[in-house]
Amino acid sequence: MEILNKLRNFDAYPKINEDFYSRTLSGGLITVVSSVVMLFLFLSEIRMYLYAATETKLIVDTSRGEMLHINFDITFPSIPCSLLSVDTMDISGERHYDIRHDIVKRRMDHLGNVIASNQDGVGAPQIERPLQRHGGRLDHNESYCGSCYGAEQSDDDCCNSCEEVREAYRKKGWALTNADFIDQCKREGFIQKIKEENGEGCNIDGFVEVNKVAGNFHFAPGKSFHGSYNFLQDLLGIQTEYYNMSHKINKLSFGKEFPGVVNPLNGVKWTHNTISGGMYQYFIKVVPTIYTDIRGHKIYSNQFSVTEHFRDADAYPKPPSGIYFFYDFSPIKVIFTEENSSFLHLFTNACAIIGGVFTVAGIIDAFVYHGHRAVKKKLELGKHS
Repeated sequence: MEILNKLRNFDAYPKINEDFYSRTLSGGLITVVSSVVMLFLFLSEIRMYLYAATETKLIVDTSRGEMLHINFDITFPSIPCSLLSVDTMDISGERHYDIRHDIVKRRMDHLGNVIASNQDGVGAPQIERPLQRHGGRLDHNESYCGSCYGAEQSDDDCCNSCEEVREAYRKKGWALTNADFIDQCKREGFIQKIKEENGEGCNIDGFVEVNKVAGNFHFAPGKSFHGSYNFLQDLLGIQTEYYNMSHKINKLSFGKEFPGVVNPLNGVKWTHNTISGGMYQYFIKVVPTIYTDIRGHKIYSNQFSVTEHFRDADAYPKPPSGIYFFYDFSPIKVIFTEENSSFLHLFTNACAIIGGVFTVAGIIDAFVYHGHRAVKKKLELGKHS
């Protein structure tokens, strides 16, 4: 009992007899308000505990030999699909022209309605009986070989379709200025198909994969090729000085989507109303990113920032018409990691909420109580005087 009595002397919370309590209306109101505040703060802490928080870390990007996946969805209201091609090139020297795989072109009328969709690009299939290069009577077992119209690399080369003739011209670095004189194109009705699309627009949706080095991809009128270090374009027999490259970027992203990603070019729209065309340039800085969710699943993706610039076709030297996306890579990699708060952290914050609100409410209650008593005492003194 003596030990218990000594322990009782250490009580930091001495109990006051209930007869000495004085309950007030202001104290009851403050108690209700402080209870609501504590409940609100406690629920917010529970919410933060249940939902994962995202931690950010920056490291040097040491990855090598990776590929960059570029997703795009772009609408051109004033350029027909037959004139648009997608090309890529990078500083390593790798180039891809008139890319068709994994790309869908949708023909659109002047109101923006989709007329038709083509998975493999615009063009006619190879004809079954192409013209023989040397003419003359064909024997039953004789194989057909269409002329390349001077673009053959050797005497054994054959061009049995309009596309093969145009490809041979591109390899030579020649411009196919008038496809009306190409028999394969005339038999396939290729020129007629292009003329039928006059006045239409085009939506290009798909993706390309490129090396993870600085480079560019672009959308340009005609089949682009590179010769003598100058860009030339085969305009499929429809020659005009300017092209209206007005466009709307519905989507542009590098890699997979992840929670919280912001693609700054989504929804960007450029309208060029002058008679001259031009070159739209987007200079993009790609930031490699890894997002790890609460279950440990990693998403390898990229973020990017962008600067826009337009070069008018009247400038010298005259720029090629088109939309060019020049991309480069940041040496820093961003790592996002979803993490849950620990239960100990929740318990600590809950104690801090209860103690903090209780203390502040006690100070306010004491201030109101003593202030009320002081005012009441002055009023009583005034009456007696």
